[in-house]
Amino acid sequence: MNFSNERLRELCLQLGLEALANDFPGVAEAAARDELSFSQFLESGLRLEQQARQARSSTLLTRIAGFPAIKTLDDYDFEFASGAPKQLLMELSTLAFVERAENVLLLGPSGVGKTHLAIALGYRATQAGIKTRFISAVDLMLQLASAQRQGRLKESLRRAVQTPKLLIIDEIGYLPLGRDEANHFFQVVANRYERGSIVITSNLPLTQWDSAFAGDSTMTAAMLDRLLHHAHVALITGESYRLKERRKAGLPHPVNSSELRVGHNSSGG
Repeated sequence: MNFSNERLRELCLQLGLEALANDFPGVAEAAARDELSFSQFLESGLRLEQQARQARSSTLLTRIAGFPAIKTLDDYDFEFASGAPKQLLMELSTLAFVERAENVLLLGPSGVGKTHLAIALGYRATQAGIKTRFISAVDLMLQLASAQRQGRLKESLRRAVQTPKLLIIDEIGYLPLGRDEANHFFQVVANRYERGSIVITSNLPLTQWDSAFAGDSTMTAAMLDRLLHHAHVALITGESYRLKERRKAGLPHPVNSSELRVGHNSSGG
């Protein structure tokens, strides 16, 4: 590297243009080969830096989102999950619902891919630079209950619930919530109402949600009123993908609900 290039590299590093600092010789060589104007050369260098920053941002947002695995819509088996509303899910993948602070409810029996779809939407959001958080309903309630005991509930609601632009809550109804937990969940929904999007997965039809929220039909109705005011509801029907895989492997049919959760794969949830 000549002295001029070295000085330019040092200037780029001082300005925080790390990608351009590292790739400047290649950018300059390409500009000379293609006979670019000075403005075109500058644009190509700045575009390189912009793309590198976007990639770093997406990687960071994906890491802090807390996904248990990376899933995409391309990986989802729509042919097997014939009961999944593909057109609606493709529309949701544009992420316009996030910009409009709308909610998404993915409802259906165990194993039809609700969690996969929720992660896929969340992952797409992180790649678009949207701050996202994925958490199970049980873990979220445990976190809020702990914060309440420590006198930090308001702070925890702000950090864990209000900060992400997209909040994904997995498996509502998998375990019933107690009275305090149900109240906490109502606060989650109320805090995000018309301010930020929520994606929820549940194996319960909406008519049975009060059974998951301490049997409180009044509070459940008030919560659903807020959730559904601006919402897209995807009803997913079909056979469990996990059971299909067990049959292919020659394994016996699971005998209880806990066994059903073993071996979560790409289209489970």
